[in-house]
Amino acid sequence: MIKLIATDMDGTFLRSDMTYDEAKFARLYQELQSQQIQFVVASGNQYFQLKSFFKDYPDIIYISENGAYIRNTKQTFAKHAFSQNNVQTILDKIQAIPNLKLLVCGAKSAYALSTMDSEHVEEMRHYYHHLEVMDDFESIDDDILKFAISCPVAETDNIVEQLRESLVGLAEPTSSGHGDIDVIQLGLNKAAGLKELGQILNIDLSEMMAFGDGGNDLEMLREVGCGVAMENAQANVSAVADQTTANNQDQGVLQTIDKFLEH
Repeated sequence: MIKLIATDMDGTFLRSDMTYDEAKFARLYQELQSQQIQFVVASGNQYFQLKSFFKDYPDIIYISENGAYIRNTKQTFAKHAFSQNNVQTILDKIQAIPNLKLLVCGAKSAYALSTMDSEHVEEMRHYYHHLEVMDDFESIDDDILKFAISCPVAETDNIVEQLRESLVGLAEPTSSGHGDIDVIQLGLNKAAGLKELGQILNIDLSEMMAFGDGGNDLEMLREVGCGVAMENAQANVSAVADQTTANNQDQGVLQTIDKFLEH
């Protein structure tokens, strides 16, 4: 029996213009609540950005920053940060690779250097609603949850491999493709976040349904009771899913939840 439904956002729950069918969601959310099914957002994105999509739903729980920061509007369920020593080591290794644009992501805000081009900073504000521009990363006073990298699209896989080798024992790169790479804490991913939240809520992974489309959804779709890949998902993601739904433009997540609630 499904007691929790989790969804990725970009390329999954949201259309490409970052909207969703709000009227349909309102109806389905009410039905989920009446059946005591918890709705969870599981994303690599920042908590402050994610909650902006659901202003009328204070009880939604966000597994943000790929599992590092789990909270709703009222309470924090879990927060995992890199040690200060590791932060500096990881920064040195990332900054040794040319042509990368780097954000350091903390619990309070994300941070960009003042040398980053202003166009990219503005683009990143769509994903990081709390974003500060600093002269150096050393003066950040925050719990560091992950590092977010933008790189040339064609080089994404190569850079992931490069980072995987240089960050052994320190951190792990994960990518949803399209020139975006997150460097996350070892053992942390959306599946680990769901497991941790499940222990708090007394819900087993086998009692969860999850939706995703990209590389950072793999573990989650593999480990929940019902993993659903979007029609637009990467091939390796579809391969581990239990079923496939319509694409994000056609609101496949809402279609599947609607069918599920009819049973």
